[in-house]
Amino acid sequence: SVPLFDDLTDFDAMVQDRWATGVSPGRHPLQFRRDDLATRGVLTVSDLGSTAPDRRCEVAGLVTHRQRPSTAKGITFINLEDETGVVNVVCSKGLWKAYRPVARSSGALVVRGIIQRSPEGVISIVADRLEPLEFSGTHESRDFR
Repeated sequence: SVPLFDDLTDFDAMVQDRWATGVSPGRHPLQFRRDDLATRGVLTVSDLGSTAPDRRCEVAGLVTHRQRPSTAKGITFINLEDETGVVNVVCSKGLWKAYRPVARSSGALVVRGIIQRSPEGVISIVADRLEPLEFSGTHESRDFR
């Protein structure tokens, strides 16, 4: 006889998809944390487009990349992805040093910082605090390549 298993919850299906393939074709992991994040005042990436520049805010997401170009004079860039998009986070040498364990190893972060908008409309967050965002499930960024 074939064993019968309960159907996977949306969250369990997302965790299994990410474990098996590295992506989640259904719901994004941040969607499962959005209510708690919104209660805290954490913005989505899409919210940043209508938020005034030079304002301090918090944004959360999966770390997709960490990059430190040789031309950036020690600045490290982190790309955060939530269910609405991707934002570039600028980390100064001092911030990176202060938050090094979190900055280097967390698969997801809550970042506090100042919104910057370039003349071309590109939005970045200049970070002043990094905090790990815990998830059950696996996520790894593509770093320093």
